[in-house]
Amino acid sequence: MEALNFLQFRNLRRQIQDAEDGQERYMRLQKSGDLLSYQGNSDEVGCYVAGHPLSEGNSFFEVTIVESGVRGTIAVGLVPRFYRLDHQPGWLPHSVAYHADNGKLYNGSPVGKQFGPKCTRGDRIGCGIGSENLNTGLTKIFFTKNGEEVGSVEVAVSAEGLFPAVGMHSLGEEVKVDLQAEWLSEEGDSMMMVDSHEDDWGRLYGVRVSGVLLKYVGKGKSNMDVGLAQARQPLTTRCHYYELEIVDAGEKCFIALGLASRDYPKNRHPGWSPGSIAYHADDGKIFQGRGAGDAFGPRCFRGDIMGCGIMFPRGYTLDGEGDADDCERQEIRPNAAAVQNVLHLNDEEEEEEDGDRESRTVTVFFTRNGKLIGRKDMVVPRGGLFPTVGMLSRGEKVKVDLHPLSG
Repeated sequence: MEALNFLQFRNLRRQIQDAEDGQERYMRLQKSGDLLSYQGNSDEVGCYVAGHPLSEGNSFFEVTIVESGVRGTIAVGLVPRFYRLDHQPGWLPHSVAYHADNGKLYNGSPVGKQFGPKCTRGDRIGCGIGSENLNTGLTKIFFTKNGEEVGSVEVAVSAEGLFPAVGMHSLGEEVKVDLQAEWLSEEGDSMMMVDSHEDDWGRLYGVRVSGVLLKYVGKGKSNMDVGLAQARQPLTTRCHYYELEIVDAGEKCFIALGLASRDYPKNRHPGWSPGSIAYHADDGKIFQGRGAGDAFGPRCFRGDIMGCGIMFPRGYTLDGEGDADDCERQEIRPNAAAVQNVLHLNDEEEEEEDGDRESRTVTVFFTRNGKLIGRKDMVVPRGGLFPTVGMLSRGEKVKVDLHPLSG
C-alpha cells in the first residue's frame, strides 16, 4: 500500500469528515450548480460522490454528458460512503459503474466487462436501485442510456447504502448531474401509451416498437443481425412520403431509411437486395438493389431527420390502391412546413402517352432535415414499395412518422 504524504493525509481526513457530515465530496472537479467539469491533468482521476445514498424514496439519478472532452472517460455508478476520490467508480471493491468511453461495466475491479453501448456528448446515463431485496443487504442495480434500460447487476449493499458517483479522467469533460431524476420502466411507459402504433408495422425483426419509437434489439455482431421494420401499407399517391428522426445513433449509426417489396429478406438492410432502395446514415450512400452503395448525400447523426418519398406520374394507380386504408383518410397539405409536397412529376414529365402511364417506373426521393438530397428512378415491384427501416448496431433508436404531410 502506498504511503500517504502529509497533504494527501490532510485531504483524506477532510473527505472523511465531509462524508460523516453528509456533504457531497469531489476532487479534481469544478462544481457549479449541477454541472461538474474535470480540472485534472488527464493523468489523475477526478471523482464526485453525492452526500446521500440512493433509497426507496430516491432510487435513481441521471448524468447528462455535456462535453466528452479528449477521451470521454466518464463513469457513472454507485460507491460506498468513504470511497477514494482518486479512483474511477467501479474500480474499487463494493462499487459499480457504467463507463461511457467503452460501454463496459466495472464491478469492484479495474477490469471491466462488456455491458452496453458507448456514450458520448448529449447522452444521458442513469443509475438506479431496485427495492425488492434492499433490506436484506442485496439489491439489483440497473443502468440506463437515454431513458432505456441497458442492463443490471446484483450487488451487496452495506447498512450505509450506496452513493451516486461520477468519475472523469480527461481534459474538457463536463457533465450535468440530476440527483432527483425519475425513470419509468418500459412496462410503465407502455401502460401509459394510448396509441402504441404497433399496428402500423407489418413486419418487425430485431426491432421493438414503443409508440412512434423503433429500438434495435438485435445482436449487432455481423451483417446477418440486421433489424428490420416494414410498414403494413405501401406508399401511395395519397401517402407518398415518410420520415424518421435519429434519436440515438447507437454504436455505429448503421441506420437505413428506404423502400422495399413486401417479401423483402428480413436479414438484409433495405437497399442491399433487389426490389429495394435506401439512404444509409452511416456513410451517406444510396443502395439500390445491391450490396455496394454510391455516394449520394451527407452522413446523418443523432437529431437528424431523414425522409423518403415517391413522385408518381400523373394518373398512376398502384395495385390495390383503391382499397380502404389509413392513407385514404389523410388529406395532403399543399405546403408542409419542412418538405415540399412533390406528389407528381413536373409538367414536362406529365406529358406522356397513354401507354406510358402503364409503366411501373417512379422517382424515389430522399431528404435530410427538410432539404432534398437526391432522387432515383426505380420500377415498383408487384404489391408496391413499403416504408422500410433497417438498423444494425446496439443502442440505435429512431422515431418514425409515417404520415408527416397529413392533416
